[in-house]
Amino acid sequence: MTDSSLLETRSQLPNTGFRFMTPAKLLGSLVGIFVISTIVFSTLYGVEKTRKITTTVERALPFTTTTNDVCLTPYCVKAANYLLESIDETVEPCEDFFHFSCGTWIKNTRIPDDVSAQSNFNLLRTQLDYNVVDLLSSPPANDANEPKAVVNARRFYNSCIDDTEIETNGVNTILLLVNTEFGGWPILQGSSWDNSTFDLPDLLFQLRKYYSNIIYRVDTAVNEENSTVHNIEVGQSNLALGQKQYYASETNVTIAYRQLIRELANALGNDTSMIDQDVNDIFEFEKNIAKYHWTNDEQRARFNETVRTTVGNLSFTFNTTFDFTDYVRRCYLLGNVTLQDTDIVAVSEVEYLNNISLILKQASPRTIQNYIVWRFIMGATSLMSQQIRNIRQRFDRIFHGTNAERPRDVECGSLTNAYMGFAVSKLYIKKYFDENALNESIEMINNIQNTFLEMLNESTWMDAESKVKAIEKAKTMNQHIGYPDYLGSDNNTKLENDYAEYNFNSSYIRNALKILEINVKKSFQLLRKPVDKNGWGDYSAPSVVNAFYEPSKNQISFPAGILQTPFFNKDAPKYLNYGGIGVIIGHEITHGFDDTGRQFDKDGNRIPWWTDETIKKFNERKTCIINQYSNYTVTQINMKGDGNLTQGEDIADNGGLREAFFVSIFEILVCMP
Repeated sequence: MTDSSLLETRSQLPNTGFRFMTPAKLLGSLVGIFVISTIVFSTLYGVEKTRKITTTVERALPFTTTTNDVCLTPYCVKAANYLLESIDETVEPCEDFFHFSCGTWIKNTRIPDDVSAQSNFNLLRTQLDYNVVDLLSSPPANDANEPKAVVNARRFYNSCIDDTEIETNGVNTILLLVNTEFGGWPILQGSSWDNSTFDLPDLLFQLRKYYSNIIYRVDTAVNEENSTVHNIEVGQSNLALGQKQYYASETNVTIAYRQLIRELANALGNDTSMIDQDVNDIFEFEKNIAKYHWTNDEQRARFNETVRTTVGNLSFTFNTTFDFTDYVRRCYLLGNVTLQDTDIVAVSEVEYLNNISLILKQASPRTIQNYIVWRFIMGATSLMSQQIRNIRQRFDRIFHGTNAERPRDVECGSLTNAYMGFAVSKLYIKKYFDENALNESIEMINNIQNTFLEMLNESTWMDAESKVKAIEKAKTMNQHIGYPDYLGSDNNTKLENDYAEYNFNSSYIRNALKILEINVKKSFQLLRKPVDKNGWGDYSAPSVVNAFYEPSKNQISFPAGILQTPFFNKDAPKYLNYGGIGVIIGHEITHGFDDTGRQFDKDGNRIPWWTDETIKKFNERKTCIINQYSNYTVTQINMKGDGNLTQGEDIADNGGLREAFFVSIFEILVCMP
């Protein structure tokens, strides 16, 4: 869900930088395919070991020869059993390698009621969620020595699992906020709502305090032309349903969405006299906004339409009566930042912003107020009573395919981890992370990076000028592995400073709203801070099952949470680790050169650094991948892929698979007698 959710872990983590967001099911399948293919190829090479095979990695990787013994360790026996229980030997691999590799796993794996899909990624995330619950619910070994940040993470978790407080105060606290700070939600007040006090800029500002970018987005981002500093960013906000396609026609999703608004309004208010009309007006208003909303494809293709201006000239950028200059100044005061007329503003989706101005002129104050406050209410359902959450769950069943809420302790652990990730990670790495994983991970990254460099060097479509710069970018790619050094230290100064304002009590709703206010303040304060090129982003805390490439830093990150079985295990043969985390490492490296990553140079600046001829040849090859993935059909639901939408991930998947596979093959070759 990409609404203005307050504290919903269904949403992705804060969208900072370009991150690895491949659908877990797809990448899980690719990992499975590679693991099986490694075994198949090792068998072939074992039988026909006299056949000469030449690969570029032979010159790139300094491996030493080892013995060719069959691995019979406890881990290998378990891994072999897992693989045998995953493949479907009734399928001819040359005809359908995917179902040969994964068929039995798919047949035997059930999707739990509280998730919409299942994969090795999701299974590992579930395990991490329960690990976090264990860490936060267990008494500390030594209360006196536990950092205050960790103490407050426990307090937040404990307040979250207090159902009684949420049932007693959740709805009243949210409605009090709506009525005192936002001017009320008209749908609950019928004809008694007074529109004479309606003030759009003030309404948007009041909601921005709680991390809600509605209609317009105002935030701090890395300056794409000078990645050592930050600038202000103005553009479109998210739609409640995420993608504009949902609003194009009547579907079960749009029916469920309107029903969600209606049921929540009925549950929260007493005057139902205007509900039907208000629900219809809210939806039609958002439907009109969606018409002008830029899709991911459009944002990617039209990035060069971003207008760079200053705070002083901001209002002259738009054909609108909305005073963006004053609004942006007010927003940054939330972080105690006084803007100067010369501060840089990057304005994206200018066309959208101009068109929205026309929609706002045509809509009534009641409809606009209803819609904006609705977006806050929709995001706040997780803070309210079980009755309200049940209404939301009925919508999620249609939209996400989930049939139940997650267990409360798991949900609360995930929320705590999402918003105080480094405090949680202080506990996580001590109990659940094997330090031996660090050195082997570094070796794997270096081997795959060397393979990628060799592939770059031998590419025939890049000209010499572009190739030299690409190789330099790959060589200077910054690496984050496991966790930042300070978390493994007894010196907690940085951890305490980062969470100095996170002081919580027993009220979950108040604690949750406080976190949102703190995050807004911190995001605006970034404007006056230099970009920490070596820092770990808030989204990449060690207790996360994911991996990342951030183009503005030219940085790859592999948190401790993903350096776990089945992707990595220190006792596993190297070819299994390359089939797991190796593919992911290659995926992230390749992101630096996909359709988005290739626009950023080695220093993270979005400037032209490839020649026109190389770009032309890249686009030809990119088109081939787009067409290939657009021709795939998921037979179970009779839907084709969208190669335009997934091109960045498809390029990264292809590159990562090839890089890890070549390294693994070389491992097999050098192990032969």
